[in-house]
Amino acid sequence: MQSAAPSALGANGWTPAAPSDALDRNHWWEIFHDPELNALEERIDVSNQSLKSAASRFAQARALVRETRSQQKPTLSAGGDARRVRESMTQGVPPPASESDFNDFSIGLAASWEPDLWGRIRTLVSSSMQQAQANAADLENVRLSLHAELAADYLMLRSLDNERQVLADSVNAYARALKMMEDRYAGGLANRADVEQARTQLEATSAQEADLSESRAHYVNAIAVLTGQLPEGFTIAEQAQALTPPSIPTGVPAELLQRRPDIAAAERRVALANSQVGLAHTAYYPQVILSGAIGLDSSNLGKWFNAPSRYWAVGPSLAETLFDAGRRRAGVAQAVAQYDESVANYRQSVLDAFRQVEDSMASLRILADEAARQQRAVQAARNAETLSMNRYQGGMVTYLEVISTQSTRLQNERVAVGIEQRRMQASVALVRALGGGWNANMLPRPAELSSGK
Repeated sequence: MQSAAPSALGANGWTPAAPSDALDRNHWWEIFHDPELNALEERIDVSNQSLKSAASRFAQARALVRETRSQQKPTLSAGGDARRVRESMTQGVPPPASESDFNDFSIGLAASWEPDLWGRIRTLVSSSMQQAQANAADLENVRLSLHAELAADYLMLRSLDNERQVLADSVNAYARALKMMEDRYAGGLANRADVEQARTQLEATSAQEADLSESRAHYVNAIAVLTGQLPEGFTIAEQAQALTPPSIPTGVPAELLQRRPDIAAAERRVALANSQVGLAHTAYYPQVILSGAIGLDSSNLGKWFNAPSRYWAVGPSLAETLFDAGRRRAGVAQAVAQYDESVANYRQSVLDAFRQVEDSMASLRILADEAARQQRAVQAARNAETLSMNRYQGGMVTYLEVISTQSTRLQNERVAVGIEQRRMQASVALVRALGGGWNANMLPRPAELSSGK
């Protein structure tokens, strides 16, 4: 009844998942060695509302597994009835004792069971389990995305702190330069234009430092929401610190990519679509139900337990659609088309994952070289600033040259911080692309899905 099994996807270069491990499954963010980041990450699993929503969807899918599995067992029901009845006098069968009004008391048990002759119920159970596993993978993908987003926001915040420190150091240096120019002007060694140039540079740099406060506030608010807290009153102390990209074990990308929960979810949806093809085929077969009933029925409670009041019935029922104007054939065609769509989505998700890993690895490799070159540029700019100030104090150049070299030094230092920030963001992106240490072996097993725990 079913089409090719999902394992057949190994054809044409596509291999079944064989997950491996390289990162810590539970706390991958600890590779950044930041206690405050670790504490914030711990709050996501407790307080983030998006994660709770995804967890609720998984809980719904688990409940559906138990519901469909119950169809494999007989259904037993009990019922009773107490009525005062008047039958129509025009019926062919007269009422008891030729009375038009009489009592009717009944109680009984009824049972029904559908033997799974064509695999319909088994396929329904399998489909519900595959859907639940897909939802479980979706939950882990949401968890991974939220943890990665928090890490990226936090590291961006620290990068802004580093940039503000660069600007603050420059503001202090420019304030000292302005004081020196004012002293030189008072002593007749500098003109008023030099003083105003120094003042302009100080105020412009101070304004740039203040401008970073807006961006920083936005990141603090984003972190508050990610950790399930109100932005109002939530603060993170400013702290400039060295940001060094961690060493991330990549292994063989073709293996590591199979740890991604989004790929696992796509694979489970391929299996689900495959089951739906089999389920559509079962519509061609008759439905067989075994049913039975036993009980007591009497018009007099005093005679309820007498032998004549007992009744029973047992037997099968069968239903088969003889003509449906192509409805079942169209249902099968739709299921096959949905299966083909899920296969294409699965393969595209794998290709996207390969690209994301390669992009992140390329970024880290190129940015490492760029950072080394930029540090040399920063050192050269600092040397040029020192030489320019010495030349100015010796009366060899105007203060305009000092301003120019100071601006060049500040620009290069800010570029260096920007490269540092991009390297940290690329590190987070690589961890996310590699699945954050998760693997498909962590998906719930069928027994776990049916347990209800």
